[in-house]
Amino acid sequence: MVFEFTIDQQGNKAIIALSGNLVDKSQANELIEKAGELAASGCNKWAIDLESLIYMNSSGLNTLIQLLTKARVGGGEAVLFNMNKKINELILITKLHTLFKVVPSKKEATDILGE
Repeated sequence: MVFEFTIDQQGNKAIIALSGNLVDKSQANELIEKAGELAASGCNKWAIDLESLIYMNSSGLNTLIQLLTKARVGGGEAVLFNMNKKINELILITKLHTLFKVVPSKKEATDILGE
């Protein structure tokens, strides 16, 4: 399945939804570029929806870290939510749950991001 993403921006917050398989760095180039544009415009609080992300490897993990870095450099935050069991296990095994805020639902993610 092809990797795709959508961005729903609302002021200084955005819901970034990832879907498909993220297995190659080049698949995420457009996402990283758009995230940079969001951060530059002052939208730096991102809830990253992983519900439709079926699979990712180290390239996918790198993409998530790049998103987190862009958000934090801009003074914001990135929160992961709604991930399947495989993705959750990958986040735990790699200890990225210590770097990211990880929550089960969109509501909890947006609550963390606050106003």
